[in-house]
Formats: sequence, structure tokens, C-alpha cells
Amino acid sequence: MKVTLYTIVALIAFAANSLLCRMALAEGYIDPWNFTVIRLLGGAVCLAIIMTVHQQRLQRQSVLNENTNVNAVSKDAILKDKGSWISSVSLVVYALCFSLAYVELETGTGALILFAAVQFTMIGWGIYQKERLSKVQWAALLIAFAGFVYLMLPSAAVPSLFGAVIMALSGISWGVYSIRGKSCISSVRATGFNFIRSLVAIPLLFLAGMNYFAEMSMEGILLAGVSGAITSGVGYSLWYVAMPLLKSTQAAVVQLCVPVLAAILGMVFLSEPVTPTFVIASAIILGAVLVFILNKEVPKELTS
Repeated sequence: MKVTLYTIVALIAFAANSLLCRMALAEGYIDPWNFTVIRLLGGAVCLAIIMTVHQQRLQRQSVLNENTNVNAVSKDAILKDKGSWISSVSLVVYALCFSLAYVELETGTGALILFAAVQFTMIGWGIYQKERLSKVQWAALLIAFAGFVYLMLPSAAVPSLFGAVIMALSGISWGVYSIRGKSCISSVRATGFNFIRSLVAIPLLFLAGMNYFAEMSMEGILLAGVSGAITSGVGYSLWYVAMPLLKSTQAAVVQLCVPVLAAILGMVFLSEPVTPTFVIASAIILGAVLVFILNKEVPKELTS
């Protein structure tokens, strides 16, 4: 139940983040460079505050339970979890490449490339780690991805080489970032320190975006701030709670639900129309993902 709840909330945060990025970048309220700067800063500041409160709570609990060795060990393990530079680099590459590619590609094209790269990275790693999929799961995966393609294809177009490459790089980086969450002990601290380390890239991003300062609007700044603090910072923390409880293949497949959730949010908040294509594709994707998650049968030849 815990893994289901955190996974669903994290996926909703991802969908909301997609919506915020679309509103900010597609409408031209802000450029990709400064959007990424504000997004990383927002996530770092928000999570630094949460980490401070969390650490104070841990210290109070430690005082109340100072005679309980288990709590002391747990507290020490939590406080030692400070993310990693590899995760931080993956975070920066994902965020920057996603923003840059977003203005280069059509929505459908970008989504197809991004999620294909995520699936390839995470499922490939899962197979490398000896995660076994049954025939039913392979079929469900293919059907879910086919539904995803059916959903995004109407808005797809032939991509530019630059846009395709950096969107693929964004997807691979997100796959790496997600996989590394499987080993975290404290999701808040791991995510928080990943965002804080990412700030070393801010000066370079700031210099690259200087020429666009005059084009930034207050709407773009606010959208980037919410994207960083809430849907990225808090959302990624929740994802890191779920990741240790999910197989890499499961975590990859459930993310195919994000475009469906993003479309639903667009209908609710942007009054976007409900189309027959969306209804059919959503039913295919959600049904196939459900079958994939519920089916745990291991092929007999692998168990003999």
C-alpha cells in the first residue's frame, strides 16, 4: 500500500511538472536556461528547509529515545545519506536537456523520445540486474508502449537532430537518476543534497541565460519556482521513497502513465478537450500497466 501511494503521488507530481514546463516554455514566458536555474534553486531551497526541520525532529526523537540503540543507528544512517555527485550530475543534465529540447521539438515528438530513452535505460538496467519478466509482462509492456505511441503520435513531427539527441540524453539521465534512488536511505536528504550539489552548475547556466533576462516574465519565474520547489523537489523526494520498493522495470513501466496524467491535468486546468484518441490510449496504457504490475509470474524455465 505504501509503495502504491508514494508512486501515484510522485507520478502526479511528474505530470504537474510537465504541465508547468509546457506553460512556461511553450508560451515563451521564460527561456530554458533561466527556467533550469530557477528550477534547481527552487528545489534546493525548498528541500534545505525540509531537511532542517527533518533533522531537528530526528534530534528530538534521539533525545527522547537515547537508550534505544536501534533508533541511534537509524538516525546515524539517515544523517549519512547525502546523495551523490553522480545523481546530481544526472539531475542537472536531465533538467537542462529537457528544457532545451522542449523548445526544439513538438510535444508528441519530445515525449516519444524522452520516454523511449527512460524505458530503454531503466528496463535495460533491470534486465542487467537479473530482473525477470514473464511473457505476460513483456506483452503488457509492449501494449502499454504502443498505447503511449498512439497517444503522442498525432502531435509528433520529424525532429531536429539536436533536439532529438538532447531529449534522448535527458531521458537517459532521468533513468540513471531514478535507478540511483534505489539505494537511498533518506529520500528527503538524498534528493535535497542532490539539488544542493546541482547548484555548482548555476554560474554556467546563469551566464548562458544572461541574454534572455529581458524576455523573462513574472509568470515564467513563478512557474519555474513552483516546478523546482514542489513538483521537482518534493515530487522527486516521494519518487525516492518509492524507488527502493520497486523493481527498475516496474518503475520504468509505471512512468508511461505520466503523459496520461499530464493530459488529464491539462483538461482540468487548461480546459483542453477530451478526444477519442486520449480515451482509447489512456485505457490501453493504464490497463496494460496494471496488468504488468499485478503479474508476478516468473517463467518456468527460469525457476527450474
